[in-house]
Amino acid sequence: MASAHGRLGQHFLAVLDVALRVPSIFIIDAIFNSYSDPGAGWTGTAGRVLIRALGILVSSVVLVLSQKSLFKFYTLFTAVLLGGATVLVNYYGTSRGAEALLPLRNGPTLWLALALLQLLLGLGYVALLNVQSLCAALVVVDIMAPLCGLMAELPADTRQTLALASGVILAAHAAVNLLLKLKWFYYSCRYVYLLLRHMYRIYGLQLLLEDTWKRIRFPDILRVFWLTRMTAQAVILVYVVRVVRSESGLQLGWDVFWDLFSNLIISGCDSTLTVLGMSAVISSLAHYLGLSILAFIGSTEEEDKRLGFVAPVLFFILALQTGLSGLKPEERLVRLSRNMCLLLTAILHFIHGMTDPVLMSLSASHVSSVRRHVPVLLVSLVLFALPVLLSHLLWHKFELNTWLFAVTAFCVELCLKVLVSLTVYALFMIDGFYNVLWEKLDDYVYYVRSTGNVIEFVFGVIMFGNGAYTMMFESGSKIRACMMCLHAYFNIYLQAKNGWKTFINRRTAVKKINSLPEVKGTQLRDIEDVCAICYQEFATSARITPCHHYFHALCLRKWLYIQDTCPMCHQRVYIEDDGHERVAFSNNNGYAAPAQERAEFEEDRGGAEAGGAVGGAEPENELLEDNDSIEYDEDEWGTQPGAAPVEEDYINNDDDDTDSS
Repeated sequence: MASAHGRLGQHFLAVLDVALRVPSIFIIDAIFNSYSDPGAGWTGTAGRVLIRALGILVSSVVLVLSQKSLFKFYTLFTAVLLGGATVLVNYYGTSRGAEALLPLRNGPTLWLALALLQLLLGLGYVALLNVQSLCAALVVVDIMAPLCGLMAELPADTRQTLALASGVILAAHAAVNLLLKLKWFYYSCRYVYLLLRHMYRIYGLQLLLEDTWKRIRFPDILRVFWLTRMTAQAVILVYVVRVVRSESGLQLGWDVFWDLFSNLIISGCDSTLTVLGMSAVISSLAHYLGLSILAFIGSTEEEDKRLGFVAPVLFFILALQTGLSGLKPEERLVRLSRNMCLLLTAILHFIHGMTDPVLMSLSASHVSSVRRHVPVLLVSLVLFALPVLLSHLLWHKFELNTWLFAVTAFCVELCLKVLVSLTVYALFMIDGFYNVLWEKLDDYVYYVRSTGNVIEFVFGVIMFGNGAYTMMFESGSKIRACMMCLHAYFNIYLQAKNGWKTFINRRTAVKKINSLPEVKGTQLRDIEDVCAICYQEFATSARITPCHHYFHALCLRKWLYIQDTCPMCHQRVYIEDDGHERVAFSNNNGYAAPAQERAEFEEDRGGAEAGGAVGGAEPENELLEDNDSIEYDEDEWGTQPGAAPVEEDYINNDDDDTDSS
């Protein structure tokens, strides 16, 4: 029970912390959107600039205050507001009468209600400022004095003088209290400055900004700011519509609701802060959408939960790239809808990246449960159908332009990626259904994926050309140029480089496999062993490494994609000129005929002793020229003169480690 109350209290403090920081965002947004008169003189302009800069500075400081300092600041601020309210009540009561403040008739009820109001305001003032008892009583008496003069029906001049004196005394008391708190404010600011400087020197600017971003819960602040602003504007618009309807008899239809919604959306992205607020709302929606899809398809990957980060960043970049907040209202609505279409296609691409590993895992591990396959296949079909439907609708409503071309290209690319994933999934499912080693499976998967990668690369080049045309002839900007450079590097250059590297590695592995001797027929049956990689029997053929270990050609080729060493003994797999005619009959347990073993070692290692285990001597002709392969010294894998040979248990343990890797 205590822990539940503690969590509830923490949540309440977090909500209050966010709510108290939101007014700073409103003030900064109002300052940035305020109108400046160009006809004013330089003194007026300088004064307005100074006031705006001071307002932004104070709001920014309040925004990044610690929670304790923030609560203390609002305590003092509320006390000043209560003191100002008591002065205003006394002024209006003495100058215009008590009836101007409370909708009550003149009489004991009116005086009692007014006295209670002033008493509550005065008690709140002294409580928030933590005034001592004697001084607090004097402050309350000072606040109630003008009301007493009003009840005693003193002359008007006397009452106004009494109200003015009461206000001056209260203002002096508040000023003295604030001056006494100035020392605390100075040390608080100095502490924050020293803390920020210390964090900057140790962790750098990036970690400092990230820590501040998380500490003040800036996304939540932006989200509350945008939703509050939109709610207030919606209330105002609905009130205006109701007034117009009552005066002119306007009927509420879908056109009216669409106009209201359009005006709200247009005003919701009219500044940089409102665009950030909309990005925060999109982040929340995308986050929960990603979590729902992950739960539906049964994925537990942590990296797939980044949709709530990718979607708002992309939306904000698109807004900056197109100058969304600086456009006219009509153009802003059109541009926002186009950006949303691009964002939708990007989200669909990201969701495909979430479902593809699950598809491959289910098919490669041969999961037989239909319940596990149906959700992923259903999401894949939706990912294929939505781009087709979106392209169909857009082509029927808009003419061809660079934006429509980009959206269509993204949709077609997504459909092709889904087809590639489903094709590979079908190949793996067919392989698991027949329970027979399909040696061509890896080739077919490679061909399908390579085709998809080539098409994706072509689309990347086309999109680069489309962006270059847009930048030169439609709307060029520095942000668009930077995004095009990033696109050219990540989606064109790196993709081409990685694809070519994969092709070279595969071709090298195929050459190595083809250079190794192959065993078939009766010689294959004499091995009486299984492949040490897949633990399956040799049905048709096997490849022999120079260290006399047997593997399926497909299994060994996959291994050689990673490193150029034997999975059993870690000796390099290399080509010998005369090795094609010489085949040693052995098995994966390391046994071989003594004479043949001595001949092999005398030729490869220059006459090492016959009892030695398979060594790690470096070969004369290396297939790989890189340094990524694993090399071991003879002290580790070979035997010294007089030393015992490597035991069979050690080899078997190494085999298990290889399989687990």
